[in-house]
Order: sequence, then C-alpha cells, then structure tokens
Amino acid sequence: MNLGVRGHDFKKRPLNELTRVMADKGLNSVQLVLKKSLDVNSDLGSLSPGFAHHIRRAFSAENIDIAVLGCYFNMIHPDQTERRYGIERFKEHIRYARDFGCSIVASETGNVNAEIIYTEENFKEEPFQEVVTTVRDLVEEAEKFGVIVGVEAGVNHPVYSPKTLKRLLDSVPSNNLQVVFDPVNFLTINNYQHQEEVFLEALELFGDRIAIFHAKDFIVEGDRLVTTAVGKGLLNYDFIFPLIKAKKPFIQIIMEETEEPFIEASLMYLRKKYEQA
Repeated sequence: MNLGVRGHDFKKRPLNELTRVMADKGLNSVQLVLKKSLDVNSDLGSLSPGFAHHIRRAFSAENIDIAVLGCYFNMIHPDQTERRYGIERFKEHIRYARDFGCSIVASETGNVNAEIIYTEENFKEEPFQEVVTTVRDLVEEAEKFGVIVGVEAGVNHPVYSPKTLKRLLDSVPSNNLQVVFDPVNFLTINNYQHQEEVFLEALELFGDRIAIFHAKDFIVEGDRLVTTAVGKGLLNYDFIFPLIKAKKPFIQIIMEETEEPFIEASLMYLRKKYEQA
C-alpha cells in the first residue's frame, strides 16, 4: 500500500523533523503544499532547482516520495489579479515539479466567490467555461515540461460531480490532465446514503484517469456533511478500496483532514481496510 499524508496535516516544523515524523509512521509519500508545510518563502518567483533539490533530498533520505505538489487556488477568482497570480504560481510549480521528483501539480477548481463556499452559482455554464479556460492554460504549460495537472472536483466548485469532471476532461483533451479522486468531495446530504452509486459512476466515467486517491471521512451534522478523522465516519471503505485496488494497483493514497492525535489510528485503519480489500 502506497500510503501518505498531506504535509500540513502535521504541525508545522523544520523540514528534517517533518520527514522524520512521517518516516516514523511508516509513510512513503506526501502531498506537499509548500506554503503550508514549510517555514520558507514559496511565493511566486521563489522557486529554483536548488530549492526543489533541497526539499527532494530531505524526503528521499527517509524514502518518502513527493507524490503531489499541492498548489490549490481559485481558478475563477472574481479578482482577476488574484486569479492571474494563482495561475502563474501554479505554472511555476509545473516548471520545477521534476526537480522536486514529482510529476503532479494539483488544485481544485475554485469558486465564483473569493471564499470557497457552497453555492449553486458555481453550477452555471459560465463558471464551468472559465474553469475550462484556466485548466487549458495550465495543461499547455504542463505539456511543455512533461508534468501532470491533477484536478480535484468537489461540490463547492464548478466541477462538482462525476459528470462535470468527465466533461472537463473531454473539454481539455490531453493526457497531461489527470484526476485527484476524493470520494467524499462528491457527497452531499442528499446522496451520501447512496455513496456506492456515486463511486461507481465516477469510476465508470474517469477511472482510467485517476492518478491520486484522497482518503478522508465524514459525519452528518444536521443538514450537512462534516469531515472527520479517517475511520471515524461513514465513508464505505469496504466498498471503495476493492474497486480502487483492482483498478489502480499501487496508487498513492493520501490521507487528509486527519490531524494528531488521530493520525496513527487512522493510518492503521486504512492499512487494515486495504489489506482486506
């Protein structure tokens, strides 16, 4: 099982301490968001081969792969200056991804508002087309450097369902565009009791394009779903893991939304469920 976590789900600490604590937990991959995990300047214009090699060596020394460079931003930010900054920063990550020993730079697709919130305004045609424009721009850059743009869909975004994600993939027909699959992101208060059907639809529509699997969990509070530590919620891992294991052997599984003191127990839970799959 290729199991990892987001670096920023641990308390921020010096680089060598972060890699050591991850290795002590038996992890072999990380989704690294530079500005959230490391106390070092990673603003636009800060990256270089030397920067990337320094980070890469620290993780490699503990046999940990940088599976994903997380560069999440609002692809359709209403402020054009903010949007452009996010695009250019993502492109900078693309240019240096290989120096990090990483082939995937990932983001969600944004929101019609500056803040990422649930709104059905996201589901209109104009926001979707704006996402297509941004993703096409990013993918054109990725094709120059042999890097993958990983897109993560979710109900708080213009790409909010398996069908809209498939439509995005069809609208930007490039193998440099792949999927970061987070099953929980497709679930709402209206469909979580039929989550298995949602997962099957997703795998049917774009299972071959899944590059990374996100593992998290959820509970129901009132009329909404709330994330919780993995293994403490309602996500049906007994159903989804056999499908993923068969479809994508050795895929890197990144646990998220789980922090101390729950990380150890959640990792044990995932390992057990995957072994049983």
